[in-house]
Amino acid sequence: MRREATAMNVRQNLGELLNQVQYRGDSIVVTKDGKPVAALVDYALYERIRRLRESFVSLTDKLGQVYADVPVETAEAEIDAAIRHVRRRRHR
Repeated sequence: MRREATAMNVRQNLGELLNQVQYRGDSIVVTKDGKPVAALVDYALYERIRRLRESFVSLTDKLGQVYADVPVETAEAEIDAAIRHVRRRRHR
């Protein structure tokens, strides 16, 4: 379950909130001045997100190297075509 808690509430009830994350699988969105600023999530989910982010950064770096000498318009057209191709395959 996804819940929200103010930063003050998190400070006052951290142990209880950690138990909710660890044992019930809840995610806690921490808000400050009514705006989300952080989240308490299960460590396994955090690790998965971290690995996905590292993979994304690595992939975008490789794409940047491959397209370094390609005009922007050409690169964008190729990327758009690849996205359309993948989306068509998903909808079959």
